[in-house]
Amino acid sequence: MVSVLLQKGMVSLALIGTVALVGCSSADSTATDTEANPSKLIVALLPDEDAATIIQDNQGLKGYLEESLGKEIELVVTTDYSSMIEAASNGRLDLAYFGPLSYVLAKSKSDLEPFAARLKDGSTTYTSIIIGNVEAGVDEFADLEGTTVAFGDPASTSSRLFPELTLADAGLKAEENYEPVFLGAHDAVALAVQSGNAQAGGLSRPIFDSLVEKGTIDPTQVTIIAESAPIPQYPWTMRADLDPALKDEIRAIFLDMDDEAVLGPFKADGFAAMDDADYDGIRKAGEILGLDLGQFVQ
Repeated sequence: MVSVLLQKGMVSLALIGTVALVGCSSADSTATDTEANPSKLIVALLPDEDAATIIQDNQGLKGYLEESLGKEIELVVTTDYSSMIEAASNGRLDLAYFGPLSYVLAKSKSDLEPFAARLKDGSTTYTSIIIGNVEAGVDEFADLEGTTVAFGDPASTSSRLFPELTLADAGLKAEENYEPVFLGAHDAVALAVQSGNAQAGGLSRPIFDSLVEKGTIDPTQVTIIAESAPIPQYPWTMRADLDPALKDEIRAIFLDMDDEAVLGPFKADGFAAMDDADYDGIRKAGEILGLDLGQFVQ
């Protein structure tokens, strides 16, 4: 079963959350295969950019894990963050690369174990930014009053939670001072601000820098208004009920990983050990904003 359906050159994701993940490892069991130690691992990647691109960019990861573990690897990208959270809660994912907030939401209804996080320049944190449209003259907080501000997925850490927290710290509240719109992905936010369809937007600083580097975003057309406090990096998680020996093997593979072909798409120097307590700050940020976290985990 394919993880991303291609039709006439376009990505069709309508069935991903409900169909593509049904083929979990237990359905493919052999006589020596068990739910705790399946012959095929379903590995989910966060749908924070174009799904087809994510799958293509991570073929190196697929091959690396297949060779290192001696197992078949299926990469999947769900329709949105909520679908990924739901798939994890139903035990359909063996490994999953979550955003910090989506991990916290998934953890609230799933027995997941975070075991590693992106390491860049010696740090396991990153930031989000608020960007503004240059032509519209939006280059400071005061200019955001009455504007449309774009965010990514409602369950995104760096394209919703921390940008909204940064705006709140500046006295700007959604629906009162600006009109929020949710576009699903970080790249969609940046493009909307660049085109003027939104006067401002929030997204991950690493993703923004990557879009500029690739020429997708023209830095003369957008300006960085603010940068957030440090955010704990995206965690890799695994099903808690996997075989202990398999979990140890997976953990060691990620923590020792130094293959540039694998790390490149993550813009990472490697992966460092992380645990659930590292994400308590995410839970606190949600409380400060008064977010109804239950809306994401129905």
